[in-house]
Amino acid sequence: MAQFVAFYLPQFHPVAENEKWYGPGFTEWTNVAKAKPLFRGHYQPHIPADLGFYDLRLPEVRRKQATMAYDAGVSAFCYWTYWFGAGKQLLEMPIFEVLKDKTITLPFCIAWANHSWEKKLWDSKGSKELIVEQRYLGEQDYVDFFYKMLPLFKDNRYFRVEGKLFVCIFDPLANAEIKKFINVWRELAKKESLGDFFFCGKDSACRNKQKIFSYGFDAVYDDNVYNIHHNLSMFSKVWLYFKRKYLKLPTIFKYKDAIKYMVTKDALQDDVFPVISPNWDHSPRSGRNSILLHDCKPVYFFKLVKYVISMLQNKTSSRQIVMIKAWNEWGEGNHMEPDLKYGRGYLDALKSAIDKKDFTND
Repeated sequence: MAQFVAFYLPQFHPVAENEKWYGPGFTEWTNVAKAKPLFRGHYQPHIPADLGFYDLRLPEVRRKQATMAYDAGVSAFCYWTYWFGAGKQLLEMPIFEVLKDKTITLPFCIAWANHSWEKKLWDSKGSKELIVEQRYLGEQDYVDFFYKMLPLFKDNRYFRVEGKLFVCIFDPLANAEIKKFINVWRELAKKESLGDFFFCGKDSACRNKQKIFSYGFDAVYDDNVYNIHHNLSMFSKVWLYFKRKYLKLPTIFKYKDAIKYMVTKDALQDDVFPVISPNWDHSPRSGRNSILLHDCKPVYFFKLVKYVISMLQNKTSSRQIVMIKAWNEWGEGNHMEPDLKYGRGYLDALKSAIDKKDFTND
């Protein structure tokens, strides 16, 4: 039976660094609330419904999220984790608060977002100013990172695949040092009687799969949210480039068309985990320079979930893993959490597909 693991963004609480870079009180909600429609029929801003403009410092929010996800059929949250080297870490508070809260039973795991931070990440002006550099500092630094995360790994709620601790890495080929990182963590897992890790690296259309495996990974998660672009005619690609560069218009694809290409046949392989997205709209962060999926109705997501479940049913049962991108990437218009337009539509679509029930929410 397919398991659905949802990426989770811990950006919804103020931290000193963000306030220094972007201003007092900055969180992901800042750009979400400022978003404006860029064309007729463009759905922006996305306004959260059931959970409101929440603050992750509140235990009630974290508990409601976990309950909501569990009830919809989500198997685990995969928390984006930011370790830049030399002990520099950001946004770690939510997952460690979940660790302390034993009333939360939803499993969790981590995804190392091993990229530098530039202002464009959460700044709609698109500035490329480097604010935190991702560094790879050698064995002792990877040891320090491991022991920072060790309390999570020891918790019986930590999500495992085939008995191994599941860890995703955003850019598996970012640096050759990642080979050493993986080896160090595997040795430390044995030392601490944790067993082993199951490392999963991001790929697109399995273009770099073999090289990723040569770094020591066990699987890839195949992120093809914009795969429709690669299936367009050359004329269409040139036209989109012209509109983007010279007319300053966002790149727009209909969601119902994009989902036809989101899950590829590669997902039939045991070492490839598909990625599905309920929606995508980067315009709150990048404005007219964004790529977005339009008309993301929950009924289309329901069809996508049904398809991926049927596609994976003959895979090894332990490898029927589906990554959801994402639980709460509101600044990228990419969320399962309820909004004012569709309510709990995406959650109900997931649950209905898992339970093999009909679904008609628009």
